[in-house]
Amino acid sequence: MSVRILALVGSLRAGSTNRQLAEAAAKHAPEGAEIQIYEGLGDVPFYNEDIDAEGTVPAAATALRDAANQADAIVLFSPEYNGTMSAVLKNAIDWLSRPYGAGALRGKPVAVIGTAFGQYGGVWAHDDARKSAGIAGGAVIEEAKLSIPGSLTRFAEVHPADDAEVVGQLTEVLTRVAKEAAAAKA
Repeated sequence: MSVRILALVGSLRAGSTNRQLAEAAAKHAPEGAEIQIYEGLGDVPFYNEDIDAEGTVPAAATALRDAANQADAIVLFSPEYNGTMSAVLKNAIDWLSRPYGAGALRGKPVAVIGTAFGQYGGVWAHDDARKSAGIAGGAVIEEAKLSIPGSLTRFAEVHPADDAEVVGQLTEVLTRVAKEAAAAKA
């Protein structure tokens, strides 16, 4: 059974190491899993309940919800900005949490991983993203964690897809996500 995993990258920067980590995930997806990196988070307007009504939902928000609804699981690739997740990632979670009780995250397996420059690899941001995704209705996989420190130096000359240690850790997380997604589909 094939599972579809949607990757949401919380950094819009062209050279983002979290984007590179998502690319590594797509390249090294476990057998039976397909990882789609979502393009367009930067086009989604800030969540505003006034525009989240039938006939007024922005096309970018609708596309995000559609992609999440079609996925069997979500992996959030979170950098750490000022000790927490990025606004773009929080905004995506907010849009996916609605309509209340029936949002695109409801009951869907969610994992949070990422890399950051600091010595802890974005742990605070990842914890905040897990909390937010869980409150938004996602079935957060607490055991599926990966926080890679020192991103700017570690990946200065090697792409995460070519770092054997990272690939091994990433494969473990993705295998866990794929198993959770398959079980939820069954």
